[in-house]
Amino acid sequence: MQTMTSDELCSMEIINLCGGTCLGTPESLELRCGCDGCVITALIVPCETGVSAWLPFGKHTVWRIPWERVECIGEDAILVRLPPDALAGCCQTGRKRR
Repeated sequence: MQTMTSDELCSMEIINLCGGTCLGTPESLELRCGCDGCVITALIVPCETGVSAWLPFGKHTVWRIPWERVECIGEDAILVRLPPDALAGCCQTGRKRR
C-alpha cells in the first residue's frame, strides 16, 4: 500500500474497464469523516462535453463514482468497473462553482 495526496489522486485519469473509455480526472473526492478518521466514499468527475464544459455558469454535471467501483490505482491511472447502466446512474447535476 502506498501513500498519496488528494492532488496526486485527482491528477490521474480514470479508465472504465467496461469498454476502456477514459472518464477524465477527478475534480474532488467525497469523504465520510468520523472520530476515527476519514474514508473516501466517491470520486467526483466532471462529465460535461462541448461548450457547456467551459462556461462558468449554468448547470454542472458530474459523475459520482462510488469508491467500491475502483478496481486498482496505478502510477498514472485509476481503473474502475462501471457497466453502462451504472455509469448513467452516477450522473448528478448541480450548480457550477465559481
